[in-house]
Amino acid sequence: MYQTDFLFAKPSFVSGMASVLDLGGTLFILNESATSELADSRAIFSDWLNIGRDIRNAMNQFGKSHNVEK
Repeated sequence: MYQTDFLFAKPSFVSGMASVLDLGGTLFILNESATSELADSRAIFSDWLNIGRDIRNAMNQFGKSHNVEK
């Protein structure tokens, strides 16, 4: 599976509970990129990788259900 969460924090259960007391919003560090353009390009690249994987899986499932050989 390809990463699709470049710009999101990945909190644990404990850090989620601690965030209730984090009124300043300093607890979570996001996965940052050097520029917004770089972040966008990484996210778009990841999206297209996932689209390709989904199409490949759909083709394989169709081939199996219709007895199509590769």
